[in-house]
Amino acid sequence: MQITKVLAFLSIYLIWGSTYLLNKIAVGQLAPFMLAGVRFLTASLLMFLIVGITKKSLRVNLVQLKNTAIAGFLFLAIGNGVVVWALSYVDSGLTALTIASQPLVVLLLLWILEKRKIKLFSWVGVFVGLLGMYLLISQNQISSSPESFKGILMIIGCVITWGYASIFVGKAELPKNYLVNTAYQMLFGSLWLILMSVIKNERWISPVNWQPNVQWAMLGLIIFGSIVAFTSFNYLLKIVSPEKVATSTYINPIVAMVLGYLVLKETISSQSIIAAVILLTGVYFINMKRDPRVYLRARTMKRLK
Repeated sequence: MQITKVLAFLSIYLIWGSTYLLNKIAVGQLAPFMLAGVRFLTASLLMFLIVGITKKSLRVNLVQLKNTAIAGFLFLAIGNGVVVWALSYVDSGLTALTIASQPLVVLLLLWILEKRKIKLFSWVGVFVGLLGMYLLISQNQISSSPESFKGILMIIGCVITWGYASIFVGKAELPKNYLVNTAYQMLFGSLWLILMSVIKNERWISPVNWQPNVQWAMLGLIIFGSIVAFTSFNYLLKIVSPEKVATSTYINPIVAMVLGYLVLKETISSQSIIAAVILLTGVYFINMKRDPRVYLRARTMKRLK
């Protein structure tokens, strides 16, 4: 059990962090929506196969089917497909760092849409996180390049969409079995992506004509990024606290930036490093479940006894 848990954590840390690099490699030859569509269609068929082998029922009602189609569109077609598109203009490390602002966006959406009360330290996290985001996107290499700036705006839009999707999924009626739920979401997400690819009139390239590095990248995205890491994520949610699972928010950007630097020779500016530290500090404050003031009061009372 302990070894399985460690491997699961390594999966969501390293695999999810490396998917930015793999997408960046693949989008060098393949059209973005075609790339993402093929990835999730293949992964969904493999997931259905796994569900069949484990003899789980694929039966869902009409409401569940509709909600998986909506979730697939928000999470995969927009939240992932447009990010892959943006990788044509932005470095993989910078993309991962921008997406690390996800908890900040979810918190603000809950406040705006559901009037959810925000704790003091969460507001501190929001302020610090926004400061980090400003430092990130105000760099000369981004502000002086219309293409890079467009890519960053696309990624921010995806972060907002993913945040809204997270809130939607939390309330929607979905298939109870997470393997079945994931299979349907990936299937519908892939269909949306293929439709978007057709509308955009993308050029499709046969897998036999893919460059070897693109073939390996796609294989990694399908097997590890779409199946192994997501299964590990759901496994960890059952055996450890959500806060521990959320630590991937801090590790993924670091893995992505290091791999981007080592493999793709992407530059890491000092301002990016400062922005990363500030942004992730803000995310840390937002993810804090216990108000530090309560902890300090408890410590003080303990000393007085």
